[in-house]
Amino acid sequence: MEENENKNEENLTFYTGDEEITEDTNIDIADHIELAKEKKSHNAFKRLLYHLRMVFSIRDDVASHEEIKDRIMSGGRFRGTNMVIMICAILIASVGLNTNSVAVIIGAMLISPLMNRIIVLSYGTASNDFYALKRGAGGFFLQIVISIVVSTIYFLISPIKEPTEQILARTSPSFFDVIIAVCGGIAGIIGQTRKGQYNNVIPGVAIATALMPPLCTVGFCLANSRWIEMANAFYLFFVNFYFIYLSAVIVLNILEIPKVRAFTVRQWKMSRLLMIRNTIIVLVPLVIIMILTFLGYLPLNAG
Repeated sequence: MEENENKNEENLTFYTGDEEITEDTNIDIADHIELAKEKKSHNAFKRLLYHLRMVFSIRDDVASHEEIKDRIMSGGRFRGTNMVIMICAILIASVGLNTNSVAVIIGAMLISPLMNRIIVLSYGTASNDFYALKRGAGGFFLQIVISIVVSTIYFLISPIKEPTEQILARTSPSFFDVIIAVCGGIAGIIGQTRKGQYNNVIPGVAIATALMPPLCTVGFCLANSRWIEMANAFYLFFVNFYFIYLSAVIVLNILEIPKVRAFTVRQWKMSRLLMIRNTIIVLVPLVIIMILTFLGYLPLNAG
Protein backbone atom coordinates (compact mmCIF):
# COMPACT_ATOMS: atom_id res chain seq x y z
CA MET A 1 0.00 0.00 0.00
CA GLU A 2 2.74 2.45 0.98
CA GLU A 3 4.67 1.65 -2.18
CA ASN A 4 1.60 2.39 -4.33
CA GLU A 5 0.99 5.70 -2.54
CA ASN A 6 4.62 6.70 -3.03
CA LYS A 7 4.35 5.84 -6.73
CA ASN A 8 1.15 7.89 -7.01
CA GLU A 9 2.88 10.89 -5.40
CA GLU A 10 5.83 10.50 -7.76
CA ASN A 11 3.46 10.31 -10.74
CA LEU A 12 1.59 13.37 -9.49
CA THR A 13 4.77 15.41 -9.30
CA PHE A 14 5.58 14.33 -12.85
CA TYR A 15 2.48 16.11 -14.21
CA THR A 16 2.24 19.91 -14.24
CA GLY A 17 -1.51 20.28 -14.79
CA ASP A 18 -1.03 21.72 -18.28
CA GLU A 19 -1.54 18.35 -20.00
CA GLU A 20 -4.68 17.69 -22.01
CA ILE A 21 -6.93 14.73 -21.29
CA THR A 22 -8.18 12.99 -24.42
CA GLU A 23 -10.25 9.88 -25.08
CA ASP A 24 -7.04 7.86 -25.43
CA THR A 25 -5.62 8.94 -22.06
CA ASN A 26 -5.20 6.17 -19.51
CA ILE A 27 -7.69 6.43 -16.60
CA ASP A 28 -4.92 6.46 -13.97
CA ILE A 29 -2.96 9.07 -15.87
CA ALA A 30 -6.12 11.17 -16.29
CA ASP A 31 -6.66 11.04 -12.52
CA HIS A 32 -3.11 12.22 -11.91
CA ILE A 33 -3.51 15.04 -14.42
CA GLU A 34 -6.75 16.14 -12.72
CA LEU A 35 -5.05 16.10 -9.32
CA ALA A 36 -2.16 18.12 -10.74
CA LYS A 37 -4.63 20.65 -12.18
CA GLU A 38 -6.39 20.96 -8.80
CA LYS A 39 -3.08 21.43 -7.02
CA LYS A 40 -1.98 24.03 -9.56
CA SER A 41 -5.24 26.01 -9.27
CA HIS A 42 -5.08 25.83 -5.46
CA ASN A 43 -1.52 27.15 -5.46
CA ALA A 44 -2.47 29.90 -7.92
CA PHE A 45 -5.37 30.93 -5.65
CA LYS A 46 -3.05 31.02 -2.63
CA ARG A 47 -0.57 33.17 -4.55
CA LEU A 48 -3.39 35.52 -5.59
CA LEU A 49 -4.54 35.88 -1.96
CA TYR A 50 -0.98 36.54 -0.86
CA HIS A 51 -0.49 39.27 -3.48
CA LEU A 52 -3.85 40.85 -2.57
CA ARG A 53 -2.88 40.89 1.10
CA MET A 54 0.41 42.55 0.19
CA VAL A 55 -1.27 45.15 -2.03
CA PHE A 56 -3.92 46.08 0.56
CA SER A 57 -1.77 45.63 3.67
CA ILE A 58 -2.09 48.44 6.24
CA ARG A 59 0.71 47.08 8.45
CA ASP A 60 3.76 47.88 6.30
CA ASP A 61 4.29 51.55 7.16
CA VAL A 62 2.42 51.60 10.48
CA ALA A 63 3.92 53.75 13.26
CA SER A 64 4.93 52.33 16.63
CA HIS A 65 2.15 51.82 19.17
CA GLU A 66 3.63 54.52 21.41
CA GLU A 67 3.69 57.03 18.55
CA ILE A 68 0.10 56.21 17.59
CA LYS A 69 -1.10 56.68 21.16
CA ASP A 70 0.75 60.00 21.64
CA ARG A 71 -0.50 61.33 18.28
CA ILE A 72 -4.13 60.42 18.90
CA MET A 73 -4.28 61.56 22.52
CA SER A 74 -2.49 64.86 21.82
CA GLY A 75 -4.82 65.59 18.91
CA GLY A 76 -7.85 65.03 21.15
CA ARG A 77 -7.06 67.80 23.64
CA PHE A 78 -9.94 70.22 24.11
CA ARG A 79 -8.78 73.43 25.73
CA GLY A 80 -7.11 76.70 24.87
CA THR A 81 -6.58 77.05 21.13
CA ASN A 82 -8.80 74.05 20.31
CA MET A 83 -11.71 75.70 22.16
CA VAL A 84 -11.24 78.95 20.21
CA ILE A 85 -11.00 77.02 16.92
CA MET A 86 -14.17 75.12 17.87
CA ILE A 87 -16.19 78.32 18.40
CA CYS A 88 -14.87 79.77 15.13
CA ALA A 89 -15.84 76.59 13.24
CA ILE A 90 -19.37 76.71 14.70
CA LEU A 91 -19.92 80.33 13.71
CA ILE A 92 -18.42 79.85 10.23
CA ALA A 93 -20.62 76.78 9.62
CA SER A 94 -23.71 78.63 10.89
CA VAL A 95 -23.06 81.59 8.59
CA GLY A 96 -22.44 79.25 5.65
CA LEU A 97 -25.68 77.40 6.26
CA ASN A 98 -27.59 80.64 6.77
CA THR A 99 -26.26 82.19 3.54
CA ASN A 100 -26.31 78.92 1.54
CA SER A 101 -22.56 79.14 0.92
CA VAL A 102 -20.90 75.79 0.17
CA ALA A 103 -17.39 77.27 0.30
CA VAL A 104 -17.92 78.71 3.78
CA ILE A 105 -19.34 75.41 5.06
CA ILE A 106 -16.33 73.52 3.68
CA GLY A 107 -14.06 75.97 5.50
CA ALA A 108 -15.85 75.25 8.78
CA MET A 109 -15.50 71.50 8.24
CA LEU A 110 -11.77 71.87 7.62
CA ILE A 111 -11.05 73.65 10.90
CA SER A 112 -13.53 71.74 13.08
CA PRO A 113 -11.80 69.62 15.78
CA LEU A 114 -14.71 67.16 16.14
CA MET A 115 -12.97 64.38 14.21
CA ASN A 116 -10.06 64.21 16.66
CA ARG A 117 -12.33 63.38 19.59
CA ILE A 118 -13.95 60.53 17.68
CA ILE A 119 -10.50 59.04 17.03
CA VAL A 120 -9.76 59.27 20.78
CA LEU A 121 -13.00 57.41 21.50
CA SER A 122 -12.08 54.73 18.97
CA TYR A 123 -8.61 54.33 20.45
CA GLY A 124 -10.01 54.04 23.98
CA THR A 125 -12.41 51.32 22.85
CA ALA A 126 -9.85 49.35 20.82
CA SER A 127 -7.23 49.46 23.59
CA ASN A 128 -9.68 48.85 26.47
CA ASP A 129 -8.39 52.09 27.95
CA PHE A 130 -11.28 53.32 30.08
CA TYR A 131 -9.43 56.55 30.92
CA ALA A 132 -9.05 57.45 27.22
CA LEU A 133 -12.65 56.37 26.57
CA LYS A 134 -13.98 58.48 29.44
CA ARG A 135 -11.84 61.44 28.43
CA GLY A 136 -12.88 61.17 24.79
CA ALA A 137 -16.58 60.75 25.58
CA GLY A 138 -16.65 63.68 28.02
CA GLY A 139 -14.88 66.03 25.62
CA PHE A 140 -17.00 64.93 22.66
CA PHE A 141 -20.26 65.45 24.58
CA LEU A 142 -19.07 68.92 25.58
CA GLN A 143 -18.25 69.72 21.95
CA ILE A 144 -21.76 68.66 20.89
CA VAL A 145 -23.42 70.81 23.57
CA ILE A 146 -21.27 73.86 22.75
CA SER A 147 -21.94 73.46 19.02
CA ILE A 148 -25.71 73.33 19.50
CA VAL A 149 -25.82 76.18 22.04
CA VAL A 150 -23.59 78.57 20.05
CA SER A 151 -25.34 77.85 16.74
CA THR A 152 -28.77 78.25 18.36
CA ILE A 153 -27.78 81.66 19.73
CA TYR A 154 -26.51 82.69 16.30
CA PHE A 155 -29.72 81.62 14.52
CA LEU A 156 -31.87 83.36 17.15
CA ILE A 157 -30.06 86.61 16.34
CA SER A 158 -29.90 86.06 12.58
CA PRO A 159 -32.63 87.81 10.55
CA ILE A 160 -32.74 84.92 8.04
CA LYS A 161 -35.31 82.46 9.36
CA GLU A 162 -36.10 80.39 6.28
CA PRO A 163 -34.10 77.16 5.76
CA THR A 164 -31.66 77.32 2.87
CA GLU A 165 -30.82 74.47 0.50
CA GLN A 166 -27.70 73.68 2.54
CA ILE A 167 -29.73 73.43 5.76
CA LEU A 168 -32.32 71.15 4.17
CA ALA A 169 -29.50 68.96 2.81
CA ARG A 170 -28.53 68.23 6.43
CA THR A 171 -32.01 66.98 7.33
CA SER A 172 -32.07 64.01 4.94
CA PRO A 173 -30.03 61.05 6.30
CA SER A 174 -29.55 58.09 3.94
CA PHE A 175 -27.48 54.92 3.51
CA PHE A 176 -25.03 56.93 1.41
CA ASP A 177 -24.05 58.70 4.65
CA VAL A 178 -23.24 55.31 6.21
CA ILE A 179 -20.95 54.41 3.30
CA ILE A 180 -19.20 57.80 3.47
CA ALA A 181 -18.76 57.58 7.25
CA VAL A 182 -17.33 54.04 7.10
CA CYS A 183 -14.87 54.96 4.35
CA GLY A 184 -14.00 58.19 6.15
CA GLY A 185 -13.36 56.39 9.43
CA ILE A 186 -11.09 53.83 7.76
CA ALA A 187 -9.14 56.49 5.85
CA GLY A 188 -8.90 58.74 8.90
CA ILE A 189 -7.49 56.14 11.28
CA ILE A 190 -5.09 54.78 8.65
CA GLY A 191 -3.76 58.30 8.15
CA GLN A 192 -3.32 58.72 11.91
CA THR A 193 -1.40 55.46 12.32
CA ARG A 194 1.23 55.88 9.56
CA LYS A 195 4.90 56.56 10.30
CA GLY A 196 4.93 59.82 8.38
CA GLN A 197 1.26 60.63 9.14
CA TYR A 198 -0.86 61.51 6.12
CA ASN A 199 -1.59 65.15 6.98
CA ASN A 200 -4.15 65.54 4.19
CA VAL A 201 -6.33 62.63 5.32
CA ILE A 202 -8.11 64.07 8.39
CA PRO A 203 -9.18 67.33 6.64
CA GLY A 204 -10.48 65.27 3.72
CA VAL A 205 -12.43 63.01 6.05
CA ALA A 206 -13.82 66.06 7.88
CA ILE A 207 -15.14 67.46 4.59
CA ALA A 208 -16.57 64.15 3.37
CA THR A 209 -18.35 63.16 6.59
CA ALA A 210 -19.61 66.66 7.54
CA LEU A 211 -19.89 66.55 11.33
CA MET A 212 -20.20 70.25 12.12
CA PRO A 213 -22.94 71.34 9.64
CA PRO A 214 -25.57 68.87 10.94
CA LEU A 215 -24.97 70.06 14.52
CA CYS A 216 -25.36 73.69 13.45
CA THR A 217 -28.52 72.67 11.59
CA VAL A 218 -29.83 71.35 14.91
CA GLY A 219 -29.19 74.85 16.30
CA PHE A 220 -31.12 76.42 13.41
CA CYS A 221 -34.06 74.08 13.97
CA LEU A 222 -34.07 74.75 17.73
CA ALA A 223 -34.05 78.51 17.12
CA ASN A 224 -36.95 78.24 14.68
CA SER A 225 -39.00 75.44 16.32
CA ARG A 226 -38.57 72.97 13.45
CA TRP A 227 -38.62 69.78 15.50
CA ILE A 228 -38.80 67.10 12.79
CA GLU A 229 -35.91 68.64 10.85
CA MET A 230 -33.99 68.93 14.13
CA ALA A 231 -34.38 65.20 14.79
CA ASN A 232 -33.27 64.35 11.24
CA ALA A 233 -30.23 66.64 11.45
CA PHE A 234 -29.10 65.20 14.78
CA TYR A 235 -29.64 61.66 13.51
CA LEU A 236 -27.48 62.44 10.46
CA PHE A 237 -24.74 63.70 12.78
CA PHE A 238 -25.04 60.59 14.96
CA VAL A 239 -24.87 58.23 11.95
CA ASN A 240 -21.69 59.99 10.76
CA PHE A 241 -20.16 59.86 14.23
CA TYR A 242 -21.05 56.24 14.95
CA PHE A 243 -19.77 54.72 11.71
CA ILE A 244 -16.54 56.75 11.78
CA TYR A 245 -16.04 55.51 15.34
CA LEU A 246 -16.93 51.89 14.51
CA SER A 247 -14.73 51.59 11.43
CA ALA A 248 -11.80 53.20 13.28
CA VAL A 249 -12.17 50.67 16.13
CA ILE A 250 -12.10 47.79 13.63
CA VAL A 251 -8.93 49.09 11.93
CA LEU A 252 -7.19 49.63 15.28
CA ASN A 253 -8.02 46.05 16.27
CA ILE A 254 -6.59 44.81 12.95
CA LEU A 255 -3.39 46.73 13.77
CA GLU A 256 -3.36 44.92 17.13
CA ILE A 257 -3.19 47.99 19.32
CA PRO A 258 -1.99 46.89 22.80
CA LYS A 259 -4.74 46.43 25.38
CA VAL A 260 -4.54 48.29 28.67
CA ARG A 261 -6.50 45.50 30.32
CA ALA A 262 -7.13 42.03 28.94
CA PHE A 263 -10.63 40.77 28.17
CA THR A 264 -11.75 37.23 28.86
CA VAL A 265 -13.22 35.21 25.98
CA ARG A 266 -16.69 35.84 27.39
CA GLN A 267 -16.07 39.60 27.59
CA TRP A 268 -14.84 39.64 23.98
CA LYS A 269 -18.00 37.85 22.84
CA MET A 270 -20.18 40.26 24.81
CA SER A 271 -18.26 43.21 23.35
CA ARG A 272 -18.85 42.01 19.77
CA LEU A 273 -22.52 41.32 20.45
CA LEU A 274 -22.98 44.80 21.93
CA MET A 275 -21.30 46.34 18.87
CA ILE A 276 -23.60 44.40 16.53
CA ARG A 277 -26.66 45.30 18.60
CA ASN A 278 -25.73 49.01 18.68
CA THR A 279 -25.13 49.05 14.92
CA ILE A 280 -28.56 47.54 14.30
CA ILE A 281 -30.19 50.09 16.61
CA VAL A 282 -28.45 52.98 14.82
CA LEU A 283 -29.57 51.66 11.42
CA VAL A 284 -33.23 51.00 12.33
CA PRO A 285 -34.45 54.62 11.79
CA LEU A 286 -32.58 54.72 8.47
CA VAL A 287 -34.32 51.53 7.33
CA ILE A 288 -37.70 52.97 8.36
CA ILE A 289 -36.99 56.20 6.44
CA MET A 290 -35.96 54.18 3.38
CA ILE A 291 -39.12 52.03 3.50
CA LEU A 292 -41.43 55.04 3.98
CA THR A 293 -39.71 56.84 1.09
CA PHE A 294 -40.04 53.76 -1.14
CA LEU A 295 -43.76 53.47 -0.29
CA GLY A 296 -44.29 57.17 -1.06
CA TYR A 297 -45.10 58.29 2.47
CA LEU A 298 -41.99 60.49 2.54
CA PRO A 299 -40.57 62.63 -0.28
CA LEU A 300 -37.13 61.76 -1.65
CA ASN A 301 -35.75 64.74 0.28
CA ALA A 302 -37.04 63.51 3.67
CA GLY A 303 -37.48 66.24 6.25
